[in-house]
Amino acid sequence: MSCSVYSLAIAAICASTVLVSAQVTPSTTEPSHSPSSPVAYVPGSPFPYSVNYMAVNGKWLFGIESGGQENLDNLFSFSIGSNGALTQKDIYTLPSGGGAISVYLDHTGSTLYADYYTTNNDFLSFSINQSTGQLAQIGDLAGGPSDNTPVSFIGNNVYGYSSSCYHFGPEIIGVQRATNGTLSYINNFNPPFPAEQSGGFYCPWLAAADPTNHMAIAMEPLNSNWGQDGPWQLATYTANSSGNLTTNSTYSNMPSVLVGAVTDYWMSPSGQYLAVGGTAGLQIFHFNGANPITPYTGVLTNAPIDQIFWDNSNHVYALSRSAGEVFVFTVNSTAVYEAPGSPHKVPSPQNLIVLPK
Repeated sequence: MSCSVYSLAIAAICASTVLVSAQVTPSTTEPSHSPSSPVAYVPGSPFPYSVNYMAVNGKWLFGIESGGQENLDNLFSFSIGSNGALTQKDIYTLPSGGGAISVYLDHTGSTLYADYYTTNNDFLSFSINQSTGQLAQIGDLAGGPSDNTPVSFIGNNVYGYSSSCYHFGPEIIGVQRATNGTLSYINNFNPPFPAEQSGGFYCPWLAAADPTNHMAIAMEPLNSNWGQDGPWQLATYTANSSGNLTTNSTYSNMPSVLVGAVTDYWMSPSGQYLAVGGTAGLQIFHFNGANPITPYTGVLTNAPIDQIFWDNSNHVYALSRSAGEVFVFTVNSTAVYEAPGSPHKVPSPQNLIVLPK
């Protein structure tokens, strides 16, 4: 069964950006299955837009231009044509005094969020006019994580979570999404941390939610002197009806990763798999809800991985900036294998976004 997905990798070449395609074959249980037709493409590149962080909802592509007009950050809206062509429709200039770290959407694609790095570390919320692509700021939640990490929304699209460890201060953040898309902090939010094996503590980074009410959080074990106390591990958390978190994770049942320091991780749309990227490569895990995460593969590539996305056809896309490559793997219940043509060379890549079709 064939499907289509736009796989957009953005790369800075001089003053312009390039969006390139990755071609993968439909999922199959046989790694030797020959390709029938591409399921990933973007025609018409290069596109003359200078943006980095991106988000996409099927109709609109949003991107940040850092240090644009008067050295301010701009949010761009682009319509996406049926052939993948981009047309700029709107530009929103962010307030002075900070910088946008990332942009992302809720599950419905109706609200755009930007992590805005200032002394307040804001979560900015924007409504989207789905007819024109025009953005309007509707919320500004100050006091976010010191590293301005984006939140991952669980299946109900109400609660979202992230984590950081700025200056060795571990924190897990929980927000609640209102019906108009604005964010507030979850009341009485005090998630537990697993006990570290030698009496130290865990430094968390990001979060990846499944389609129901579970999520993975990558954690670096540190001893009491802030020294690394073994490889990074993967904890599992469960959200209740009020958004508060519980965990059954311990240092003995959390799997260790083989990819060095974790840089990004992403949950498959089914919630069955977790792709983890790090300074030493890419690895796939089985995600098991509230139960411990279990390894599925070893290291799939030794290239440092900076960003990961899935499509809806069990393909995982991983960007390596230093290698200048986009890796594509097919993942199913019997095999994980690299797609034909992978890795795809991209000159000086910066960020990746995937639009399932």
